[in-house]
Amino acid sequence: MRLAEPHTNSRGLAHGGFITALADNAMGRSCGLKLDGKTRLLTASLAVDFISSARIGQWVAFETEVIKVGRTLCFAQCFVTADGERCARANGTFSLATKKE
Repeated sequence: MRLAEPHTNSRGLAHGGFITALADNAMGRSCGLKLDGKTRLLTASLAVDFISSARIGQWVAFETEVIKVGRTLCFAQCFVTADGERCARANGTFSLATKKE
């Protein structure tokens, strides 16, 4: 997506919460697609490292890789780029939600 003012902090840089939320969502959805596309996942653990800044007007992309899908947990990583340059990386662990009886 193209970074716009609503996605930034007061300094005009991509807001950390924006990057974190989208990386979390991208990894969770990628894990879900590796399963059956219907299983609900809950974020169990999330870590984000901010490597550099993304500025208004740059193209921001979220590239995920599912590391492992198990019976109860799914592990993924995500690299975030701004105009092709890495600006963040994230690691997530997702728990497969079970239906309440």
